[in-house]
Amino acid sequence: MHTKLKVLILAGGYDQIALIQEFKNRGYYTILIDYYPNPPAKNYADFHYQASTLDIDAVKRIAIEEDVDLITTACTDQALLTVSKVSEEIKLPCYISHDKALKVTNKMYMKKIMKDTGIPTANHIEVSNASEVNFSNFKFPLVIKPADCNSSKGVIKVHSQEEALKVIEYALSISRSHTAIIEDFIEGIEVSVDAFISRGKADILLITESEKIKNTNGFTIIKSKYPVRISSDITNQIESIVQSICNSFNLIEGPLLVQMLIYKDKIYVIEFSARMGGGSKYKLIEVLTGFNIMKAYVDLVTGTEPTIEHAMKYNFAHLNYCYVSEGVFNKIVGIDELMNRDIISEFFKYKMEGTFIEKAETSSDRVAGYLITASTMEELISKEKIANNNLKILSDDDVDIMRHDLI
Repeated sequence: MHTKLKVLILAGGYDQIALIQEFKNRGYYTILIDYYPNPPAKNYADFHYQASTLDIDAVKRIAIEEDVDLITTACTDQALLTVSKVSEEIKLPCYISHDKALKVTNKMYMKKIMKDTGIPTANHIEVSNASEVNFSNFKFPLVIKPADCNSSKGVIKVHSQEEALKVIEYALSISRSHTAIIEDFIEGIEVSVDAFISRGKADILLITESEKIKNTNGFTIIKSKYPVRISSDITNQIESIVQSICNSFNLIEGPLLVQMLIYKDKIYVIEFSARMGGGSKYKLIEVLTGFNIMKAYVDLVTGTEPTIEHAMKYNFAHLNYCYVSEGVFNKIVGIDELMNRDIISEFFKYKMEGTFIEKAETSSDRVAGYLITASTMEELISKEKIANNNLKILSDDDVDIMRHDLI
């Protein structure tokens, strides 16, 4: 019999370890739900249920059986919809209603509201049947994406109508709502804007550039770069657009992640979500600005008003992600030496040893990540080269399968 307050945490990736630890520091009994038998956060939680975070009925049943006081998630998109739905149904507190969560996790609703309220985004249509698509208002290449998936899964650039029809069918097949978005492909710099909303006002914490794997039709992030070389006018536009998102979607409290494309003097919102960024962005924000966004988030969901104070501490930083060729991930070598030499500031392991990895197509395929900070760009580039040359990810037959060519 547990007398502690109980929290049900959805998703057990690496980023959720920090969430679990934050709750444990406050005396909570932590129950984890994750589809995999041995997710990275499993050993940090008090108990683990192997179930899908998207299975609303299963999550609701577990929440009722365990008599939890709170349901939450962090750094993941679609599980937020489950959190809001179940919390609403069994009358538990939640910082976002199910209606709002639906609008910020399903691109069909999101794009419509952005268009109706004048938030700049790419020309697009929503489709539920590939055979009914009219391409006459588009010019190739185009981007096709499922309306409601995590980790850039199914987001693909296409160059012809024949190719588009095949990709649309795939996007529809993996969409929970059987809906896909077709939109113009826009060249430009992709930036990620991390903010925290308090009493309806968005406080921008960090703007980083998202570098993708080159020469592919996917959109897999390999690096988050600070600073972004943009003008003060563009920065002001970004601040205005982020606040417009809060106003248009009636977002009052909590984290906000906005992905944008900057082409010349124009900004286009790709998508956004009322959550922290994945891929250890919470730690990037903390190291660079001194603001512990995970702590602030737990303050919020447990009923305490967060204190938002931040100031930049480093001039340059890269958060690099490690991908591998096909193989069974066995171990990572070189980390301790790189940390001891102050080449790497932080290291993150996203996959468990023994995991078979067959591709490097979405952000969920990354095995590890590391943060490099520096006072000058020259120092940053030097550290990055040393890290890339000395870090190895070995397969079960001790072959280095890390994609060193990406960095």
